[in-house]
Amino acid sequence: MKITRAEFVKSAVQPRQYPPATLPEIAFVGRSNVGKSSLMNTLVGRKNLAKTSNTPGRTQLINFFTVNDRISFVDLPGYGFAKVSRSVRKDWGDMMEAYLRERRNLALVILILDVRRDPSDDDLALCDWLEHYQIPYLPVLTKTDKLSNNQIVVRKRSIEKILGASSGFPALLFSAKTQKGKEGLWQVIEGHLSSLVGQPS
Repeated sequence: MKITRAEFVKSAVQPRQYPPATLPEIAFVGRSNVGKSSLMNTLVGRKNLAKTSNTPGRTQLINFFTVNDRISFVDLPGYGFAKVSRSVRKDWGDMMEAYLRERRNLALVILILDVRRDPSDDDLALCDWLEHYQIPYLPVLTKTDKLSNNQIVVRKRSIEKILGASSGFPALLFSAKTQKGKEGLWQVIEGHLSSLVGQPS
């Protein structure tokens, strides 16, 4: 997709604060410091659309963006960072669950995983939750530039085995540094959105 316009819309905590549900939404979710903001910025060709931080767990709001006035990107809070309090982690979990469960125009969840790490208990719990509510999700394995090609093959196979095949999509390899996987990810997103046209909501 040629990106001509990508804009921040608003941040929200509760459903009543969400923008109108007029565009199909692609939600991005993953552990803190997994490269979520960098992936989103790479997809739209902007350096600072989604804010990157050297402090994992900094994003504590749901952030909404529009892309070409056709799609909405939704940046969900990172999870699994040990240095935040238990009450804060619960608030984040409640906020994410409310969005994922209630947002009717949610079309696809991009589950971002570090290719060098096995999926965490939090990752697997999220997968179970998405599958329970029949929300389609695409695993994207980031930071592939940090491994050799042979290592990537081994890690991808291992992660897919841990995740199982329930997402409906094979894991996609991605690097924000080299932009490997950018075109492929856009193809999956656009293909999935096209398949939803005409389906009952």
